[in-house]
Order: sequence, then structure tokens, then C-alpha cells
Amino acid sequence: MPRISAATIGEHRAQTRDRILQAVSRLSRVQGIDTISLTDVAHEAGITRTVLYNYFPDKAALLLAFTERVTRYFIDSYEQGLPEGASPADRLRVFVRLQLDGLLAHPHPGAADLSAALGPAAYQQLAEHVAPMQRILIDILDSGAASGEFQVLDVAATARMIMALIGAERVPLISGAVTVDRATELVSAFVLRALGAPPA
Repeated sequence: MPRISAATIGEHRAQTRDRILQAVSRLSRVQGIDTISLTDVAHEAGITRTVLYNYFPDKAALLLAFTERVTRYFIDSYEQGLPEGASPADRLRVFVRLQLDGLLAHPHPGAADLSAALGPAAYQQLAEHVAPMQRILIDILDSGAASGEFQVLDVAATARMIMALIGAERVPLISGAVTVDRATELVSAFVLRALGAPPA
């Protein structure tokens, strides 16, 4: 039986779960989420596969938990990174920057590849986990349209297009062909022009 290093079993389980998710984070920077095996994760976390299965029965469950963790981190970072009284354009720039930071920090395959790897049911759960980020973007677009700063024909469709544009920078970022600063500048400028926002 593994030695308990925390004051309680509950704390020990929370620490072990955190180690597992940190291991996924580290591995994703080296080999990509789609190629990570449960054996890789167990080895990186310093536990056996049997212990790992006590927390996550399969790769889909592990990736869902990891996605939820990354989403929560994104939302916290977004809320803390906003200047007081930020305009919709400022909020959009912060959103784009954090999304690009996330693509670089936690490289992952595109939506089609993830769907094929996880299967439709798990992929739908994954989509539900990242829905809060989509709602933040929709709120930014709604507020910009309401203030007259943005011209938006269809908020939901525009949000999907912006996310696709951000995703298009995934490979250039990971390969080092573009920096996060440059990608943020390019994506933000393109989107704000498309929304009819006044020049900064």
C-alpha cells in the first residue's frame, strides 16, 4: 500500500490527483496530448498504473479532468488580468493572449483529431468543459455590440470564427515560427478590424 504523505487520506488523494494532472501538463509540452499514454503519465507522476487507474479509469477521463483544470486556470487568469474598466477591445485582446498562451503551454491536437482519439461521447464532454471560455468570448462580443464598439451580425458564429482563428496559430506557435506576442498582435488586429472596432 502506498505511503500516505499528507495529514489525511483526503489530502493525500488531492495531492496525488494534482501530481497526475501536473504530469499531463509537463508531458503535453514535450509530446502532445494525443500521443501521451497512461503509462507515460504514471511514470512521470511517480506512481504505478494501478494507482493511476484508481483516479482515472481511462485516457478520456484523464483528458477531461485536465481540460477542466486548464479551463479553470484560464478563467481565473482572465479575470485577474483585466485592467479596471477594460473596454470590449481590451477584454478581447486579453482573451486572445490567454488562449494563445494556453496553446503553447498545453499543446494539443485540433478538434477533429481529438474527436477521433476520444470518440464522440467523450469529445462532447470535452466541449462542455471548455464552454465557459466560449461564454466569456460571447459576453465580450455582446458588450462590444451593445456599446457600438463592435459590429456583429451573429454573435455565436463570430465567436466560433474567432476561436478557429486562434486555433490556426497552434502549429506556428508550437514550431516556434511565431511568438505569442506576435500571434496576439496579428490575431487581435485582424479580429478587431473585422468587428469594425475603432483603431487603438
